[in-house]
Amino acid sequence: MLHIVHHPGYVAPGAPGTGMLFDKYGLVMMALDEAGTAYEVHRPGPMPRAWIDAVHDPDYVEQVLSCTVPAEKERRIGFPVTPRVSRRSQLSPGGTWLAARLALRTGYAANGAGGSHHALYDTGAGYCVFNDLAIAAHRLVAEGTVRCVLIVDLDVHQGDGTAALTAGRDDIVTFSMHGERNFPARKARSDLDVALPDGTGDAAYLDALARHLPALMKAVRPDLILYQAGIDPHEADRLGRLSLTDAGLEARDRFVMLQAQQNQVPLASVLGGGYGTDRMAIARRHAMSMRVLADEHTRSG
Repeated sequence: MLHIVHHPGYVAPGAPGTGMLFDKYGLVMMALDEAGTAYEVHRPGPMPRAWIDAVHDPDYVEQVLSCTVPAEKERRIGFPVTPRVSRRSQLSPGGTWLAARLALRTGYAANGAGGSHHALYDTGAGYCVFNDLAIAAHRLVAEGTVRCVLIVDLDVHQGDGTAALTAGRDDIVTFSMHGERNFPARKARSDLDVALPDGTGDAAYLDALARHLPALMKAVRPDLILYQAGIDPHEADRLGRLSLTDAGLEARDRFVMLQAQQNQVPLASVLGGGYGTDRMAIARRHAMSMRVLADEHTRSG
């Protein structure tokens, strides 16, 4: 049984002319149904403002909540912050926090949104408004729910915002494996960064993951993994520049879950990036990632 966090407020269309369509968050649920997935939906509430303020500049938070984000910040984000976007930006961190709480109880849960790893202290960036990974991790530690969170970010783009927002902390550890020449042009410093050349395929990708993640797990001994499971390393992704096949993405997700299982660490996944003109194909890849993680959790548990 897949435990998935979803809210109707996740599904918000982008403004005309932006090229950014939020409807993949609804299509992912359709893709799960299409595949006959057994799942239970858990509905999040918006993340309380105090927890967002604890990670982001309160002035920027107010701009998002009041839909008064300056034009230069909206350009950096990539779309206007409308009331629906503002609502989703509050729900998404609440969803990642809820997925983490569910994972601590069941071993694995997925947020059907989230992974906004480019959002920085006083601005959003790269289609990200608030950094749900950093916010949820901070809240889990601050509330005493966990001692240490490991953020495993396998989106094709570096998790620069997450790295910057958690820099210097030993209770939130960041690992990013990403395309070396892909966005952002100026990388932050994660606790562990693995940069891959354009065109990296299944074998080289999985070898790099196997060389780094198990040792990091042993060194950190986290209480929880937040897994940014972006599917944009896929060979057909419009913004990816890597060359993973469907089988490669599946092997990636199974390996991450197997590491969590072998170390008895609960794992919560977030959606992350995936880009292309065939939005249903993107949704199916996201849905497959969740299904593979749930299957491996059951199989190896």
